[in-house]
Amino acid sequence: MAKGETISTEFYKKTLLVGVQSPYNKTEDILAYYQEFINLAQTYGVVDYVNLEVKLRSIDSAHYFTKGKLAEIKAIFDDGDFEEILVSDVLSGQQERNLNDIFDCPILDRTRLILAIFEKSAVTAEGKIQVEIAKLEFAKTRVTGHGVALDQQSGTVGIRSGPGETVKEATTRYLNRTIQTLKGHLEKIEKARGAQRKKRLTQEIPLICLVGYTNAGKSTILNELTHSDVLAKDQLFATLDTTTRQLFVNKRKVGLLSDTVGFIQQLPHQLIESFKSTLAEISYASLLLIVTDIADNNWRSHIRVVLETLKEINIEKEILFVFNKADKITKKEVQKRLELFQQESFGTDAHCVAVNCIKPEGLAPLQKYLASWKPKQDKK
Repeated sequence: MAKGETISTEFYKKTLLVGVQSPYNKTEDILAYYQEFINLAQTYGVVDYVNLEVKLRSIDSAHYFTKGKLAEIKAIFDDGDFEEILVSDVLSGQQERNLNDIFDCPILDRTRLILAIFEKSAVTAEGKIQVEIAKLEFAKTRVTGHGVALDQQSGTVGIRSGPGETVKEATTRYLNRTIQTLKGHLEKIEKARGAQRKKRLTQEIPLICLVGYTNAGKSTILNELTHSDVLAKDQLFATLDTTTRQLFVNKRKVGLLSDTVGFIQQLPHQLIESFKSTLAEISYASLLLIVTDIADNNWRSHIRVVLETLKEINIEKEILFVFNKADKITKKEVQKRLELFQQESFGTDAHCVAVNCIKPEGLAPLQKYLASWKPKQDKK
């Protein structure tokens, strides 16, 4: 166990972070995965924490953790005077309820944690609506289990559905109505964006979109290329809302450059669904710049997550892989990783460049590519 570092934030609950290496976790560098989990917790606002790393050979359907591991965690929890628990993996509704009964404190799994971070990071009306829809969709998945529990306790022989079932149905109807109302507001915002998009398409202005794993440096690249001052933090999910700026290279207008929300492994499906209106901007792009932190030991896993997410939202576009933060590792290691990339190809025939944003010349390879780039026929 290692004591956490203190950062400036508004929450001061003593938190137990449980990083899990599960049987189905295909992460190449588990230590990097654990660090990402700690970064998520800090972005959420955790200050005072103890980090516990757990390796599971199997998953218990009722409690997620096997009996022995659960006993170990409970002993540490009781001895540490903790107020909440964060788990790096996704829990089912039943597992979450059972763990709540055992620990009697708030428990946030990966889904709840990422939803909470998105809620804190949302700034615009659109972003807030999208996050609220995602939260309500997630709540629906938890209502079912709760209703079943009530029905089992209060149901009577001869009655088709007990009081618990009634509560479940009423709650679900309320959630569905609220979601539909929010989607109506979202459609109005989308119409305004559609009008702007139509104008751009009429003028045949190419759109280039920065996409990639969260905290890969997309916003920093946008700022450097377009001389903007978009918020760029060394923090997960610092950007939720799409930002678009004019892009000039060698004093020639190449088109428009858009920054988009970052992806992450096990990104809650509810968030992908809710942010489809924002991510729809990607479908109108002529070129995707997939930004990857080349210095991260899990860089290949990050690429796979991004490609899988793009596939999930049915996006197929011309791609340039932009390997950012090349200054953080040796030139020899950068070359080694670029060769690995070419060998794997990730199912694409895309080109790649290695860059950094430390010095102006650090983006020269990307600027050189964009200077000679011409849009192909769009694939819609």
